[in-house]
Amino acid sequence: MERAIVTREGLPFAAVSAGGLRGFAPWRILGNGLKLAKGTFQSWRIIRSFRPDAVLATGGYVSAPTVFAAWLSRVPVLIYLPDVEPGLAVKALSRFAERVAVSLEPSLAYFPPGKAVVTGYPVRPELYQRERTVARDRLGLSDGDRVVLVFGGSRGAGSINRAVGACLERLLEQCTVIHIAGRNDIEWLRERRDGLPPMLRERYRVYEYLYEEMVDALAAADLAVARAGAATMGEFAAVGLPSVLVPYPHAGRHQEANADALVAAGAAVKVRDEDLPSGALEIEVLRLIRDEERLRRMSEKARKLAQPNAARNIGSHLLALAGENACGGGVWSS
Repeated sequence: MERAIVTREGLPFAAVSAGGLRGFAPWRILGNGLKLAKGTFQSWRIIRSFRPDAVLATGGYVSAPTVFAAWLSRVPVLIYLPDVEPGLAVKALSRFAERVAVSLEPSLAYFPPGKAVVTGYPVRPELYQRERTVARDRLGLSDGDRVVLVFGGSRGAGSINRAVGACLERLLEQCTVIHIAGRNDIEWLRERRDGLPPMLRERYRVYEYLYEEMVDALAAADLAVARAGAATMGEFAAVGLPSVLVPYPHAGRHQEANADALVAAGAAVKVRDEDLPSGALEIEVLRLIRDEERLRRMSEKARKLAQPNAARNIGSHLLALAGENACGGGVWSS
């Protein structure tokens, strides 16, 4: 996936070997350890030929060989932590980094004083620029409509899709639903739409995926239902979008911590994935969509978390680490 994205932008791409060490059988851990050693040697060779002034790493085991090789080559490292709570890899790699950039202030508690700095989560500038009325006009929505946006990543979120499908009529009586279902559930949800009464069918917009229109969907919505990934936090803050977050139960503690941070800030409510079959999602969505004043307060709280200059903040710290030769040697990101 990364190769396609990077090469499409006309940037050079180099892949290195890597593997996880947590939650695997002993023989798998041994094999992945050898992959990490191989990746470190590959990264060391690339760093020697590329001669970067600094390295930007975003965590995960794939970053480990790059960070180790940079440390061995005495190249300064900046780690960016998108999630609130660092995983095992970031905790370990932070010892080899000069600085850690984090999205939200609660993340500072996981690192020694002075090690981490709050930069915010970088999102596409259009999210800060798109006006709600313009977004709604582009999507053919009226200003008076209540709009709920539901999504769960490129493949969708099966448990969320099933919960929405189960209460669809009752939701559509109160609001328009923009549902990005992903490729796994799109067919049965389209059939579900076709079986709705005509008046409700018009209020249910179900898609496999949204590309450029996603900016409009985020800007136009009154409430979102989603998982609690790091990108979700950054985008909801940028547009001031209140949310019902359903952390993915198999993502370790990452999404739970992300959701808890937004709940603590007053920008979201959390529903457990295991509570979806009992109707918990329907209860929370209908409760919020009927409470205009609470939605307004949640929107304000979400917007306070936004950092419009997040990308520039990260870049500034990276260039500071690179020093005077930053523009001469280039920057290799992993």
